[in-house]
Amino acid sequence: MLPPRIVATDLDGTLLDSTGSVSPRTRRALHLAREAGAEIVFVTARPPRDVDPIAETAGVGGTAICSNGAIVYDAGAREIVTRHDLDPGTAARIADTLAEALPGVAFAAETGRRVLGEPGYVTQHAHDLAHYHEVPTIRDAGEPVVKLLAWSAAHTVDEMFTAAVAAVEGQAEVTHSGGRGLLEISAPGVTKAGTLAAICAARGVEPAEVTAFGDMPNDLAVLAFAGAGYAMANAHHLVLAAVERRTLSNDEHGVAVVLERLYT
Repeated sequence: MLPPRIVATDLDGTLLDSTGSVSPRTRRALHLAREAGAEIVFVTARPPRDVDPIAETAGVGGTAICSNGAIVYDAGAREIVTRHDLDPGTAARIADTLAEALPGVAFAAETGRRVLGEPGYVTQHAHDLAHYHEVPTIRDAGEPVVKLLAWSAAHTVDEMFTAAVAAVEGQAEVTHSGGRGLLEISAPGVTKAGTLAAICAARGVEPAEVTAFGDMPNDLAVLAFAGAGYAMANAHHLVLAAVERRTLSNDEHGVAVVLERLYT
């Protein structure tokens, strides 16, 4: 069996260890795959600005799929190649419906360059504070939005997901990364897997020639698309239940373990 032409990997909880770092062993394994001719594609909920330092540390340039598939990013050139925005009117309607269904919910909007957050949205990441800008309401953000974020301390992510699916009525994609009370909402048809499939088609790469790694529900479709999809040992229970192939945890260099076997 030939080694895969594309290695598609999630970042948090997958390629990165619990400190948010790329371990030396993982960096060597990525280099091994690249030397064998494989393309490394990051597939992440993170925006491009959060991919840059990881790509530099990992020694990986080229294509990254960001913001759950809404952005295709050239990490080497540090340029957004394509983006798929959520319609502002749709985002406002979804926010209104969710605010009624889930009292206390607050919203933020990821623009691809920065985060516009309402006063009640208090789940900012420390690494993103320099790019965070508070606004009275995301309904008047005035900028293109690639991802609507809904957060609540009073509701579980499962409760929020059920309410959001009913609210969007097919007008958007709803997913989550397993975090407490945090939903991510994108334009209809925009998913990590859909964007990866489009990239593979453009390169003439079959799904059987893709190996993928992930740990959260928003990775499930990617793992299903790939000829070989691996769930991390530390993955969300829904991922572990759905994915047959397993590797070690992110803190045990699970991605590296597989790549070493495939490319040595």
